[in-house]
Amino acid sequence: PILARFRALEMVSTKLQKRLAASVLKCGERRIWLDPSEAQEISMANSRLNVRKLVKDGLIIKKPVAVRSRSRTRARLEAKKGGNHTGFGKRHGTIEARLKSKILWMRRMRVLRRLLRKYREQKKLDNHLYRELYMKVKGNVFKNKRVMMEYIHSSRAKETKEKQIQDQADALRSRNKACKEKRMAKLASRISGEKVEEPAKKD
Repeated sequence: PILARFRALEMVSTKLQKRLAASVLKCGERRIWLDPSEAQEISMANSRLNVRKLVKDGLIIKKPVAVRSRSRTRARLEAKKGGNHTGFGKRHGTIEARLKSKILWMRRMRVLRRLLRKYREQKKLDNHLYRELYMKVKGNVFKNKRVMMEYIHSSRAKETKEKQIQDQADALRSRNKACKEKRMAKLASRISGEKVEEPAKKD
């Protein structure tokens, strides 16, 4: 008799109760859990009111949403940052389709022009050198910031050296001019002295 009772319990259908519970709890039937030990009592519930009562008693439960873990995805993305999983077999599309050369060009232009503006605001560049470098950037002369900074330092050093040489030349020129004027004045005074002495000798 006990075995027959268990078989009778197994044969109890709870399809209707599962559908009603899904409607009451506003979820899919797959998320509805029915207590198997109380199958007989659950099978007697044939209305939404009875189903709500069973939910309140804890015989029918709405299972939580299955969470899809992102831990493996995060680990893979971290590995990709290090250069793994990026071989030929993992690539779709041409190089141009994956990262357009125009985008690379725009990035480079913006970086170099930003540096030029910064240097001009800090008075490290005058307007003439700024304009010259701006046009060189546009002409694809510098491939990165380091190359442009080296060019700026070398051009400024060259400009300083030329200015120093020019100053030295101007100083030398002015000194020579002063010496020449002094010599001419001395010569003129000597000539005028000779002219004054000549009439005295005749007397």
